[in-house]
Amino acid sequence: MIEVKWKRSVLSAVACGATAGLILTGCSSTAKPGASSGTTSGAKAGAVKIAFVPGVIGDEFYVTMQCGIEAAAKAAGATVAMQGPQKFDPTLQKPVVDAVVASKPDALLVAPTDVAAMQGPLKAAADAGIKVVLVDTTVNDPSFAVSQISSDNTGGGKAAFDAIKKLKPNGGKVLVISVDPGISTTDARVAGFEAAAKADPKFTYLGVQYSHDDPATAAKLVTAALQKDPDIAGIFGTNLFSAEGSATGVRQAGKTGTVSIIGFDAGPAQVKDLKAGTVQALVAQQPSTIGSDGVAQALAALSGKPVEKKIQTGFTIITKDNLTGEGAAAIYKSSCG
Repeated sequence: MIEVKWKRSVLSAVACGATAGLILTGCSSTAKPGASSGTTSGAKAGAVKIAFVPGVIGDEFYVTMQCGIEAAAKAAGATVAMQGPQKFDPTLQKPVVDAVVASKPDALLVAPTDVAAMQGPLKAAADAGIKVVLVDTTVNDPSFAVSQISSDNTGGGKAAFDAIKKLKPNGGKVLVISVDPGISTTDARVAGFEAAAKADPKFTYLGVQYSHDDPATAAKLVTAALQKDPDIAGIFGTNLFSAEGSATGVRQAGKTGTVSIIGFDAGPAQVKDLKAGTVQALVAQQPSTIGSDGVAQALAALSGKPVEKKIQTGFTIITKDNLTGEGAAAIYKSSCG
């Protein structure tokens, strides 16, 4: 297993199953989109109230992050309420954030869905006295946030290209399937992959196409791309749904085993594709650690202690070779139970 680590917070991720004392919808992909997950049962009066707004409900990356948040909050005696949009869309996330701000939590952990559109709503939260921690994604000017926590996404994009290069040493055409432009994390992954691909004369970079975080759309894009360029050597899916849809498109085109797919994130569907040989490698982030680090920074800010303004977490490259061993620990959760 290849594990790349950067600066880590002093608070390590703990098991999500320790959150039994919380009345929450929990880290479940079946949670009602946009519904609050409630607060702690029998919480002590004056307990710190933490709100979590993910980029989208039901994505195992954010489910796993919520697991880390809940466990860390419980250990600190804090409560957690979660609300999120049905799609990764700022027009859907903004009213959720506005509602959360109106509920006056002490801290807000949030994954902005657009660097520009979410700037104003989140700054307004900070101006209202809420300690804002940006988890995973960011905005154009994050100076209002007490901390930003994310993976080294540029490095992750380069790692994805390196994985394709290893699988296709003779080179060839490579394509990227991403979410939408204007998302800090996936834009950085695209940039890291693009720079590495263009620097290698054996490879031809076909550019990036956007699936709007919809696996079915990603599958259609890949199918169309393979009709136009049947000799594509590799595809990089920059997030969970992009990779999941890319695998479906390759499978439907009858190109399994011919086209190498590298997925970013490691949800159950992607792991299934890895086992089946449709996907050759997964770049797994550490969402639970991002969540628990977010809680640590929020609590530090609330108590007047020093905070780390920017934290980068590492990632793990999962292949068939380490899937049943060390790589298993990096697979995302579909629930916290």
